[in-house]
Amino acid sequence: MSRDFHKLLFEVSEALVTDELSALKFLSLEHVPRRKLEAIQEPKAFFEVLQEKDMIGVGNVSFLKELLYRIGRIDLLSAHLGSSREEMQRELQVPGRAQVSAYRQLLYGIAEDLTPEDVRSVKFLLQKQLPKNKLQENASMLQVFLEMEINGIIKEDNLTMLKDILQGFRADLKKKIDAYEEKKKEHYSREEVRYPVSVSAHPGEQGAEGRAAHQYGKIYKMKNNPHGYCLILNNHIFKNPRYNREGTLQDGDAVKSVFEWLQFETVEYMNLEGKKIKETVKEYSKKDHRNMDCFVCFILSHGEKDKIKGIDDVCVNIEDLVSCFTGTNCPSLAGKPKVFIIQACQGSLGHPSVTLEPDSSGHLEVDAVPSISIPDKADILIGMATVEDYLSYRSRRTGSVYIQSLCEKMKLLCPLGVDFTAILTEVNDEVARRELEGCKQMPKITSTLLKRLIFEIPQ
Repeated sequence: MSRDFHKLLFEVSEALVTDELSALKFLSLEHVPRRKLEAIQEPKAFFEVLQEKDMIGVGNVSFLKELLYRIGRIDLLSAHLGSSREEMQRELQVPGRAQVSAYRQLLYGIAEDLTPEDVRSVKFLLQKQLPKNKLQENASMLQVFLEMEINGIIKEDNLTMLKDILQGFRADLKKKIDAYEEKKKEHYSREEVRYPVSVSAHPGEQGAEGRAAHQYGKIYKMKNNPHGYCLILNNHIFKNPRYNREGTLQDGDAVKSVFEWLQFETVEYMNLEGKKIKETVKEYSKKDHRNMDCFVCFILSHGEKDKIKGIDDVCVNIEDLVSCFTGTNCPSLAGKPKVFIIQACQGSLGHPSVTLEPDSSGHLEVDAVPSISIPDKADILIGMATVEDYLSYRSRRTGSVYIQSLCEKMKLLCPLGVDFTAILTEVNDEVARRELEGCKQMPKITSTLLKRLIFEIPQ
């Protein structure tokens, strides 16, 4: 049986051409690290990697069948796997059966639909975003899409630039992206058990759906304008220049954009020494929050276990910062949600910034987030870029993986009334699935919230 399977893989390999191998690699990017795929030069090596990843094997050919179907090799599907186009269409309509993501299917379909002249137009319009050596005549559209992904120009939840490019000369393909985005939004809105619609977000629509949402759990009140402070402590330039955090300005801008849209009074403090971090947090805990609904604090810096570093390398204990906002220390926020989002770069001599790949996107650097123990107080939520003792990643060009993902998910899901803990869970999932040049990152949520926290969209 095993010999028959390897004979099957050999015969399929022999029938594939270079462009088809490139397509198979592109469609497999959710399952195999990009760096590993880049090293593959022939189909047999590709199938060996799929076997290593348990994506295919004896008696397990569903992914192989799907891949051959996606690239239009129905002849191989029929001759070697006993399946037809019609059978695959029926099979892949079963929810959860498709293993190639809708996002990757979309990009591959667009690449296939573009004429050589269209591809030249796309490359011309990307000259400011991508280096010339990535836009040469022999670069395929799939290679261009890969470079766009590496540089953060396109991603699963943000295809705006690609739509803008296609609008001028292939409006039909732009409409395909619109349809994909609508379907994605419908998918989120249908998940009512996991993401019930906020009653208060839609006061005029409190029918059965609203009542179901109300029964699901209490919701923190969001009635004031502004809802509260969004305090951003963003350390970019350090006294020791080797620890400068390139890309953190993009994180600060993304956070400001989202929380100003959500009607928060957003304040950013740049380049604070350790003592000043503590003083600033304490200053905000002493403010009068009686006419506020919430408090949000983003801390973007280097750190060690349990601590955040100022630009002077002086450490501040995270628990001390969070404790400033307990009910005792900040009575005007008692019973109201306090949110801390921490993106901290490890940055010590033992763990310097690491360049994982010197590509055109600039360096990816490691960010390590310290672990903390939350004070035994209610109404506090802490989102960490990674679990303790592990690294998180920040691009010098596009910002940190965690903060950028969080801001994108908030723009997508806040209008649907999704509560913030569920949004952070989505961020966990997205970041955990991403292959960061062969490495992984696992964010962490710690919560003592007593109700659902829903950031309402201004009407």
